[in-house]
Amino acid sequence: MMMHQNPALAYRVARAGMPPRVQEADVFRRVTGALRAAQGTGPEVGLRAIRALADNRRLWLAVEGVLLDPNNALPPALRASIVSVGRTVLREMERDKPDLGFLIEVNESIAAGLTTGG
Repeated sequence: MMMHQNPALAYRVARAGMPPRVQEADVFRRVTGALRAAQGTGPEVGLRAIRALADNRRLWLAVEGVLLDPNNALPPALRASIVSVGRTVLREMERDKPDLGFLIEVNESIAAGLTTGG
């Protein structure tokens, strides 16, 4: 087995063989990990929170864009439900002090749904 010298490249190669839903769940888990790290204490937490919230916003805006695409194969009711959840997440992130615990819980639920198939 060939070992990659570049860990990021090795990770991308490993992910490429995963089913799309597993890859999507992985993205949610990585963003959730950053949100978790932003719950800590110390001077760097503010910067971590800004980055984690920005990444979470980009993720949910991308999810909404995919779900609003008329060619999306998911059932319309499921798409509407996920869009509604996403808009709730986006509203929470607009607050002065977003509830990171809530955002983490929502992301974990979505990742679990993607992993288990619903």
